[in-house]
Amino acid sequence: MKVVLFCGGLGMRLRDYSETIPKPMVSIGYRPILWHVMKYYAHYGHKDFILCLGYKADVIKDYFLNYNEYISNDFLMSNGGRDLKLVNSDIKDWNINFVDTGMGTNIGERLVAVKKYLEDEDMFLANYSDGLTDFYLPKLIDHVCEQKKVAGMLCVRPNQSYHIVLTKEDGVVEDIQGVNWADLWINGGYFVFRKDIFKYIKPGEDLVVEPFKRLMQEEKITAQKYEGFWISMDTFKDKQRLDNMHYNGETPWEVWKLEKEKGCR
Repeated sequence: MKVVLFCGGLGMRLRDYSETIPKPMVSIGYRPILWHVMKYYAHYGHKDFILCLGYKADVIKDYFLNYNEYISNDFLMSNGGRDLKLVNSDIKDWNINFVDTGMGTNIGERLVAVKKYLEDEDMFLANYSDGLTDFYLPKLIDHVCEQKKVAGMLCVRPNQSYHIVLTKEDGVVEDIQGVNWADLWINGGYFVFRKDIFKYIKPGEDLVVEPFKRLMQEEKITAQKYEGFWISMDTFKDKQRLDNMHYNGETPWEVWKLEKEKGCR
């Protein structure tokens, strides 16, 4: 399946970075989060990507045009450094379509803008490009297929440190609990769509507002709940947490490494 990645937003909550690079290019270790998301999909066999570009599109284009395989792969050096041989490779079998979808465009408009590149796809995948998980992707795809829905999404527990406060009408507090302990599920940003999704999007509409409400009315959208690892890099605090995890070798989203170590396919 082709994978549509929304890469054009401003990422204002990461202001320290967004003034110079687009949010998907904020790094974790020595690779941008966009690369980690793409590597995740490629691990499950989905290597045809459509990048919906907007803000600082040139930075993303330049990154891949000047991609250095030797940074994240083992290699053999000989002849005093004049001869280099890669032991393995990242992106040689990836197909990446770079599409300018506008600066102030919302997610729904960006998706419509790449519709022509999805004409031959009965189903396709989509992602916000700022969230990481170790969820087994085929399970979500199978879930949508089995239920014969137009759309499916991964739902996860919020991982912020906010507290939910319940009060009476006069303001007396009845209960307070961490948001991650409450019975709340949020959109995890991992989607599976049939091409019929375009019938539900009207001009100018965002993706998860009016179109999803129409799908809900017809019971054409389903959710896969997941309580395992998921994190979205929305703030500087999230960036620090991911950097620390990477530094300590605690990278559950790197399923391409973990499953190999366990002897899985």
